[in-house]
Amino acid sequence: MTRRNTAVSVLGLVSIVLFLNFGSGEVLADSDGLKKLDSAGRTGEWRLLFDGKTTRGWRGFKQTGFPCKGWIVEDGCLKHCLNGGGGDIVTGETFDEFDLEFEWKLTPGSNSGVKYFVLEERKEPIGHEYQVIDDPAYGFDKAGNKHRTASFYDVLPPSVYLPPRPPGEFNSSRILVCGSHVEHWLNGVKVLEYELGSPAVMAAVRQSKFKGVKGFGTKLKGHLLLQDHGGEVWFRNIRIRTASEPSQSLK
Repeated sequence: MTRRNTAVSVLGLVSIVLFLNFGSGEVLADSDGLKKLDSAGRTGEWRLLFDGKTTRGWRGFKQTGFPCKGWIVEDGCLKHCLNGGGGDIVTGETFDEFDLEFEWKLTPGSNSGVKYFVLEERKEPIGHEYQVIDDPAYGFDKAGNKHRTASFYDVLPPSVYLPPRPPGEFNSSRILVCGSHVEHWLNGVKVLEYELGSPAVMAAVRQSKFKGVKGFGTKLKGHLLLQDHGGEVWFRNIRIRTASEPSQSLK
């Protein structure tokens, strides 16, 4: 085989491999942490909720503007500073069905969370929370704990025991709401799924600190929220897709 034909064959093989990878719906991470994901078989276009440079699209809970302390933009991340105050921040938009992806890291002993279905008519910033925490520091590094990373905080534990990466390293997370179906993902693995308003979920809510919150455990249209829990935490690559025909689970 000539050198020219060999080069053509290699290029062809690379093209086939790339086609198969993107066609499979796999998430491919670039060295700079930016992601590429195809939309094969799914509707809706990905769009950034955080542009990596400004706080556009975010504001304080029940506030008209972004907090003047506590939160900063640093190295392409939305960062909450240690004991910085500022309170929780929310998206200006509200969502009921969505596919949300984000990356996060924290320092040892830190605690945070990403909430959805957050209503500002409520007195407190309550919502369904995807827990973000240093599990070993709080003794949450055991299967079945409703407060561990990726749990539906205080309601349902992850069904799959998957420790997050250690403090200082970025984790990737995903929250999918499709109809009444909800999924929590951690580092490419689905670790929890539940049905909004189902008997199992409502029974779990009655055993939680949210038992007296009207509508909790059911489907609502609300804000997304990043929690200020005092610790140092970074969020980046926050993106979402929504559609009239929402995407299905990536099995």
